[in-house]
Amino acid sequence: MDFAFDARTEELRGRLLAFMDEHVYPAEAVADEQRAALASPWDTPAVVEDLKAEARKQGLWNLFLPDEEYGAGLTNLQYAPLAEITGRSPQLAPTALNCAAPDTGNMEVLAQFGSEEQKKQWLRPLLAGEIRSAFAMTEPDVASSDATNIETRIDRDGGDDGGYVINGRKWYISGAMNPLCQIFIVMGKTDPGGADPRRQQSMVLVPRDTPGLEVRRAMRVYGYEDHYHGGHAEVVFHDVRVPAANLIGEEGGGFAIAQARLGPGRIHHCMRLIGMAERAIELMCRRAVSRTAFGKPLAGQGVVQQWIADARVAVEQLRLLVLKTAWLMDTVGNKGAHTEIQAIKIATPRTVVDILDQAVQLHGAGGVSQDFPLAELWAAARTLRLADGPDEVHQRSLARRELKRYR
Repeated sequence: MDFAFDARTEELRGRLLAFMDEHVYPAEAVADEQRAALASPWDTPAVVEDLKAEARKQGLWNLFLPDEEYGAGLTNLQYAPLAEITGRSPQLAPTALNCAAPDTGNMEVLAQFGSEEQKKQWLRPLLAGEIRSAFAMTEPDVASSDATNIETRIDRDGGDDGGYVINGRKWYISGAMNPLCQIFIVMGKTDPGGADPRRQQSMVLVPRDTPGLEVRRAMRVYGYEDHYHGGHAEVVFHDVRVPAANLIGEEGGGFAIAQARLGPGRIHHCMRLIGMAERAIELMCRRAVSRTAFGKPLAGQGVVQQWIADARVAVEQLRLLVLKTAWLMDTVGNKGAHTEIQAIKIATPRTVVDILDQAVQLHGAGGVSQDFPLAELWAAARTLRLADGPDEVHQRSLARRELKRYR
């Protein structure tokens, strides 16, 4: 395994680092000021559109998508260090580069499983950054850590066109509050009585303006509304009718599509988490050398030195594991990298939460305030211990795979 950056990665890293310094970091405060003056908190600040235009101009666009027909054609190993850089400003940078969830996963689904008409109608405008999207899977009334529990129904409507009727309730549907969100990918059951619980689900495309689709309310995450990701909504489907052509792939293929979607999503999150940890370490060091307590700089306090040293060791370990996982995904595929994908999904959010918690502690009252990004970064990292499957589900699966060799 050779994790040295190749020439293309080095060139993109240089451009992206400059883009962050010249455009993204200065825009953080501007975006907050502009958002306060918007008619709706879910509207997009003008500076975000400026960042998107500049990123496209510089060729820093759709870097996440390995399909050369639609994206930059980068391997996971090439994209990993770029995603890490965007993680240093997770509210702005991924959106600026059109590399933000849930759009990334939805574009991957459409590119891999969508029909030509679905690609033309929805994938193309998503790739252009003209619209946003949402992925409706999680439900409040069942344990959604087990996707086979999903209760939303997708039934044949009995009409001549053979379409579908959708009924169900979803929540924490990321992106749904954004007025630019024009399309939902909805997972539900087309065959609830089927013998194989992993063949009961299907996915359909539901345009936002479809009658019966109700975006009921915004869900907060540790008190944050997460405006930059378009919020996280509770969504109800009341006899929502869509044509048969809106089915993605085949009936019964929803579970497999979800797994294909979540694999790259998990590694993208982990890459960005490492960038969040790097920013936390930078803020810790700057704070430590600028503040004095009990007669000496915080940087001279043994516990602070321990926090910084342990954070550096942890980040280096995580980065190597993430790079190994990216390399395996490129060489043996997502299935061959299953153990490593689960390992980074368990280890990375948990470790980064601890690093951010220590950074908050070092900043005192400032750490929990809006004057530093640490509290919001902590909330985002802690949430990722639940998103794309909670830690315990991955631990269970990984342990069973390990034990299988001894039975």
